[in-house]
Amino acid sequence: MFLAEEGSAIDWNALWNTLLNWCTTTGIKLIIGLILLFIVFKITNILTKKLYKRLQKKHADETLSRVGTQVIRIVIKVVCLICFVGYIGIETASITALIASAGVSVGLALQGSLSNFAGGIIIIVMRPFRIGDKITTNGESGTVEDIHMFYTVLVTADNKVVHVPNGALANNVIVNTSIKETRRVEVVMSIAYNADLNKATDVINAVCKQNPLIFTDPAPFVGIKEYSSSSVDLNIRAWCNNKDYWTIQNYLLVEIKKAFDENGIEIPFNQLEVAIKNKE
Repeated sequence: MFLAEEGSAIDWNALWNTLLNWCTTTGIKLIIGLILLFIVFKITNILTKKLYKRLQKKHADETLSRVGTQVIRIVIKVVCLICFVGYIGIETASITALIASAGVSVGLALQGSLSNFAGGIIIIVMRPFRIGDKITTNGESGTVEDIHMFYTVLVTADNKVVHVPNGALANNVIVNTSIKETRRVEVVMSIAYNADLNKATDVINAVCKQNPLIFTDPAPFVGIKEYSSSSVDLNIRAWCNNKDYWTIQNYLLVEIKKAFDENGIEIPFNQLEVAIKNKE
């Protein structure tokens, strides 16, 4: 007892003995356990980093390498933490029962997070995209920089970082423009109704032939898309390597305009005619 028999004063000797006993038993175990836990965590981080670098040298899939090493790191740390709790004398069975009972209420409160976790598993297993792919989903477009268990990191063309929840990714349309090696560029150019359609087509084909990045097989296609109110809209389709897509798109828009100007082919624009009536 910490209280003396003759009054309410604290029995300092009993308190000191209890504290000393705790330090020589549980206290030492706690310090040793914390030191071992720190060392194991440090070694785990080093080994998983080396494993990731080794997988990179072996040219393993980037997505599986990065996510796999993350999962291994987390699992090892959780197991070590449970062992630490048991080592210092805390009953792990009661903690497990407490976690299980609390898991139901937490699961109900975190339905969105669990959906994101499930979506992350689906993405890792099905792999609709990989790290480095350019995708469009949920109104966002960018390059996949990293894939986590709950969200995916995209970097947009203007260098903004977007975190997209995996639940939304797994349940929505994903447009991946990096899977195929080739891609078709499509641009629309307008000419006036009084312009020579055959001449305009020949000019566009000549512009396409001048660029070696544009494939000749399949050959570029030039056709009428629609008849607008003040112009004939021509649809130009050209195939190229995926990496040259934006280069070819800009080339067609610039060079076709120059070629039209050199050959006297008018590109119409909206005009407003105002007629003034004189009542006299």
